[in-house]
Amino acid sequence: MAAVLEKTGYVLEMTDIEKQFPGVKALDHAQLKLRPGTVHALMGENGAGKSTLMKCLFGIYKADAGKIIIDGKDAMFTGPKNALDNGVAMVHQELNQVLKRSVMENIWLGRFPKNMGFISHSQMYRKTKEVFDEFDIPVDPRTIIGKLSVSQRQMVEIAKAVSYNAKILVLDEPTSSLTQEEVEHLFDIINKLRQRGVAMVYISHKMEEILRISDDVTVMRDGQWVATESAKDLTTDKIIKLMVGRDLTDRFPPKTNKPGEVVMEVKNLTGKYQPSCQDVSFELRKGEILGVAGLVGSRRTELLETIFGIARHESGEIIKDGKPVLNRNSRDAIKNGFAMLTEERRATGIFGGMSITFNSVISNLKSYKKYFLLSASKMGEDTKWVVESMRVKTPSQKTHIRTLSGGNQQKVILGRWLLTKPEILLLDEPTRGIDVGAKYEIYQLIINLANEGKSVMVVSSEMPELLGICDRIMVMSNGRLAGILDIKDATQEEIMRLAAKYI
Repeated sequence: MAAVLEKTGYVLEMTDIEKQFPGVKALDHAQLKLRPGTVHALMGENGAGKSTLMKCLFGIYKADAGKIIIDGKDAMFTGPKNALDNGVAMVHQELNQVLKRSVMENIWLGRFPKNMGFISHSQMYRKTKEVFDEFDIPVDPRTIIGKLSVSQRQMVEIAKAVSYNAKILVLDEPTSSLTQEEVEHLFDIINKLRQRGVAMVYISHKMEEILRISDDVTVMRDGQWVATESAKDLTTDKIIKLMVGRDLTDRFPPKTNKPGEVVMEVKNLTGKYQPSCQDVSFELRKGEILGVAGLVGSRRTELLETIFGIARHESGEIIKDGKPVLNRNSRDAIKNGFAMLTEERRATGIFGGMSITFNSVISNLKSYKKYFLLSASKMGEDTKWVVESMRVKTPSQKTHIRTLSGGNQQKVILGRWLLTKPEILLLDEPTRGIDVGAKYEIYQLIINLANEGKSVMVVSSEMPELLGICDRIMVMSNGRLAGILDIKDATQEEIMRLAAKYI
């Protein structure tokens, strides 16, 4: 084995991997070669096959053809447990955790440490604390995991992968929910693992991160391998050209919307169950794109949820078109002309086992009723509109949405809400986990909606995104409004200063 490794220099070789789903060839002679002690970025547009390739490695999917060699030996795993037992761990973009159990129980699930045949919680705590202390993760192992923020849960999942002593670690969009400070912490962890000789596959759409943390970069397109190059030889423009097959000179479309009169006033809004937003007041104009910035824990999501009625408010009021509105739940909000796209699409956005049609029309069923029946033809027409206008890559309307890439799932959800004909859209991280080409399409769509007179609030952790598409940016800090910046006066430095105002 040592001779083979010395000769090839690779701890992992995936060659000619093929995978077919009904109506679509997801992988077509794809390949990936990974050197020990390196970070290998895997890039491509949504639907390029990145996650599918990694799921074939991890045993979630069985490849139809091709070879997987680890440490010089054939390694086609029968499932995730088989992969973990052989030193391959994967941190998925969409977290899959037992939210009502503790952090340490989630980490040791299926392999609880035992003492005389009984589960030892003291050992579990000690082992978890050792991993957390080594990587400076400030989380109490006994905390119920559902009480943590998405970013904290992501760090826990990375710690879980580390606890397996994996020699190959796959990180799928690991920074999609992290602040810049947390990204730096993650990079420290990655560098420690690299020094240990761990080989990492890093899937991300964030160019600056890729060029900074990676040793090698592989680009995929339409399920095929396009190129593998040293990160030091690449630029953002070159990566984009390899990904999309063309030059993409502008990251953001031209801003053509013109904000008009005030359509919504939020006055002294405070959430009922803390932590939440506190005494928040602002105005939203017709045709305006209002960004919402802040650090993790700033309660940006809670603000949107309180406006939309899925989180109750203690005090304050929402005035729309000059009249008070009461959104007691999502049904009220939809009736009052609101729509909300949630941050965690897998947990709160999609119905994974249902079709594209079901996921497209579910929020608008009342418009398809005729004599107590639903019009299949009308639902089909609207689903066709969603697929075509959102440019969703899918074999058919009957395809289960969970088989689509993350970006295509997001497009279906956005299309679903547009079918309700909302006047105010609340978008929570709308481009999370979406590639650079699809992001441009989403940005253009948001600007088009503003041009049509829709009012849009956009929560985003990516400051260049907010600066690129918004008219104003409101900054949240620890549940309170720290300030509102006109886009011509906004800078990343000023946003960060306001974000830290009440911490």
